[in-house]
Amino acid sequence: MENIRRLRAMASLCRQTSAHRPDRSWKLLAEAEFWEHLADDMLREHFEQCTASSSLPPIGDDPNIAKSSARITA
Repeated sequence: MENIRRLRAMASLCRQTSAHRPDRSWKLLAEAEFWEHLADDMLREHFEQCTASSSLPPIGDDPNIAKSSARITA
């Protein structure tokens, strides 16, 4: 998670710098987009790993839950 914070900090720095360097703002904003994209990919990968290693069954796979919810709606 620390790497994700660092990537987002890089994106923020690029956006801040672009405000002070209008001649290079298009390049800096593109670079900020790049860092944000990397952070999003890393965050998605982290949560996929967390859910893959989870011992809980996916929602909807437990027949007892389906029966109890049917009783509630009936």
